[in-house]
Amino acid sequence: MLHRILSILGWVGTALVFGAVAIRFTRPEWDQYATWSAWAGLGLVVLYTLGQWREIVGYFRRRQARYGAIATVGVLVALAIVVAVNYLGARQNKRWDLTASRQHSLSEQTVKVLQSLEAPVKFTVFDRQTEFDRFRGRLDGYAYNSRQVSVEYIDPDMRPVVAREYDVQAYGTVVVDYMGRRQRVTTDTEQDLTNALIKAMSTMERKVYFLEGHGEKEFSRTERDGYTAISGSLRRDNYTVERLVLAQQKDVPADATVVVIAGPTTDVLPAEADALRRYLGRAGKLMILLDPPVGTQAARLPNLEAIIREWGIDPGHNVVVDVSGATNEPSIAVAAIYPPHAITERFATLTIYPLARAVEAVSGGTNGRVAQSIVETSRQSWAESNLASLTSNTGVAMDEASGDEPGPISLGAAVSAPAEALAGSEGASAASDAPKPETRVVVFGDSDFATNAYAGVPGNANLFANAISWLAQQENLIAIRPTAAEDRRVTMTPRQQTLAMLTSMLVLPALVFAAGIFTWWRRR
Repeated sequence: MLHRILSILGWVGTALVFGAVAIRFTRPEWDQYATWSAWAGLGLVVLYTLGQWREIVGYFRRRQARYGAIATVGVLVALAIVVAVNYLGARQNKRWDLTASRQHSLSEQTVKVLQSLEAPVKFTVFDRQTEFDRFRGRLDGYAYNSRQVSVEYIDPDMRPVVAREYDVQAYGTVVVDYMGRRQRVTTDTEQDLTNALIKAMSTMERKVYFLEGHGEKEFSRTERDGYTAISGSLRRDNYTVERLVLAQQKDVPADATVVVIAGPTTDVLPAEADALRRYLGRAGKLMILLDPPVGTQAARLPNLEAIIREWGIDPGHNVVVDVSGATNEPSIAVAAIYPPHAITERFATLTIYPLARAVEAVSGGTNGRVAQSIVETSRQSWAESNLASLTSNTGVAMDEASGDEPGPISLGAAVSAPAEALAGSEGASAASDAPKPETRVVVFGDSDFATNAYAGVPGNANLFANAISWLAQQENLIAIRPTAAEDRRVTMTPRQQTLAMLTSMLVLPALVFAAGIFTWWRRR
């Protein structure tokens, strides 16, 4: 009787185990019931096995059983190895992106942001279950690059209470939750996801002011000479962009993170220059993009240039000529040399400057402020001092005797100094162990490289954004920004299409047939 009961329990346990497996694959939402069923079935099977111990011992006394046991142990060992490899692979995974455009890899900026996380961040995707895979590939990369990242997928129709708690109004919404601060996006692009994370990490608003009133480039101008592309990029990096007419107010606003002076055609007033000096004296951050003195830019800017020289940077009165052959126009300078600096860390992308002047760091510095060059042209360039020769029909040629400077030519420089070291500084920290505020200045010898016409050059936009990030002391944002995937479709002419069709339909089958005939002939 007992033997019969144990036999029934054994079959019941087996059924429970198979039922648990079926539930796991067909009804994932019943996962907890599958777990209970699996444990209960396993317990019943073990109980049945213990009740059959005499039969088991008798069976293994046979020679054939011993051989079978050895084979069974071998199979179990092989299965254990496979399970162990899969277990380790699930927890110690490694990803390789073999695509030419690295389209399945995160950008350097995203990786830097993820590595700088100081607390857990949660990405919650609200969409239909059939759409979850649209987000998985991207967000799996986020989790792969940081242990602080967790991802949850929720169908708002099945869990409406959670959707209402997160105030989700549309399918495809991703909520980024970091230290109690939430940001929402409705796309699966890396750029939008990373920017949402940056905004969630930010504890304060950062403003970039563009100086106006002196013929500068306008950040709201959509034409080719405007800065709308750059200003849009700044907004995506969680900056507020506003205009600043310094002549109408006494000082630079206290909430200014960075002040940008982009391509002025007239000089700043003495009162404006003094306001800029006071701003720098209280740990201000200033970027100046100064065009060469040709054409409408022929007038010198003594007040603005005086501020630049006070910070150990010398803006040359020349035009950089590039005959390296990278472009057909010698006045367009191409740079691929980036001396070591935080702005150009791991930066190796070409940048193009339509009309630039030399901007060099003063040897030994000025007033204890030592600047560094951040971008240089090739040796097949020089700084042309005879500006009239640029418009002549005879062309240009380097003449060191007349003041031309051979390349490489520096097109940009950066300098920083502790604010407390400045005379009358108001920004010095009172606490000795607190981070010391810094004054930072970046000067470029061209303002056109950041305009809408040239912002499409990846290096130009990235270099400008990196300089802003360094000025704002947001070094974690200094990297290559996410870029759109390249169009790698193959385009063929009608003749090439015909050739490809004939090759696949006639040539390849003929070769296979010939190989078969040859093999048959040899064996014959």
